[in-house]
Amino acid sequence: MSEKSPREKSSREKSPRLGRGLAALIGDMAEDVGQTDLQDDGMKYIPIEKIVANRANPRRVFDENLLEELSASIAEKGIMQPLLVRPNSDEPNGYELIAGERRWRAAQRAGLLEVPIIIKQVDDNEALELAIIENVQRADLNSIEESMGYEQLIEQFSYTQNDLAKVIGKSRSHVANTLRLMKLPPEVRDMLSGGELTAGHARALITAKDPLKLAKKIVQEGYSVRQVEALTQDNASLSGPKSTKKIKQKNADVAALEKRLSDALGFDVLIDDKGNKGRLSITYKSLEQLDDVIARLLGQ
Repeated sequence: MSEKSPREKSSREKSPRLGRGLAALIGDMAEDVGQTDLQDDGMKYIPIEKIVANRANPRRVFDENLLEELSASIAEKGIMQPLLVRPNSDEPNGYELIAGERRWRAAQRAGLLEVPIIIKQVDDNEALELAIIENVQRADLNSIEESMGYEQLIEQFSYTQNDLAKVIGKSRSHVANTLRLMKLPPEVRDMLSGGELTAGHARALITAKDPLKLAKKIVQEGYSVRQVEALTQDNASLSGPKSTKKIKQKNADVAALEKRLSDALGFDVLIDDKGNKGRLSITYKSLEQLDDVIARLLGQ
């Protein structure tokens, strides 16, 4: 029998834990911490200043409002989930974060002197792998950061798109669509990261002849995802769809809710708000995607 390549070995060695999620991984990690260092609840408390951020953390943007909300919660209730750390090779008795940087930042704002940790003895590659998985499992990661995390897992750790879907608990179509966002020009990706475009807009722009020019028109004119899809599919001019009138800028709260739902479901979501009533629509392009939508709505 021929010897397996390093890439095949990496994929094979990783497979037993696929689909288990970060919660299960943290459960395993607690067993790795020396029992003499642990309190009765399986955690160790250390001064917060002994922890430094993970320089390889794929998360680049931390929403200030969400940090303030989390900080207020931590100030009142404490940290409910321990931080995942590893020993800091550059600082004796110090630790480097693997997962939980948002909680760590919020805890500093809340004035906590000590925080709960779980220590894991891992090398640089495994620390990065765990940090990426922890981040892409969270709904508040923006689409570009999520896509970058997927790319890292694929390129550095030989994950397949099916592997990723199992690990993070999302559909394979969501993983594929998110990865396609990296094909967009850097300026368009910046607009998506900054919240000027939704993930649905960005996916529609992938097939556009001039994604940047059309992206600017979306921001200026308030085009819906369906309008952008019509423009890219029909190769119409950038002045807008002939059959569609110029629409007014959507209410900011409604637009934000559309983005949250779109990112959570992995599909384009449109809210037609008419005061006390309206319509919520979800766009799918195949029976497989319809199955994904139904499964998510039913909590399966």
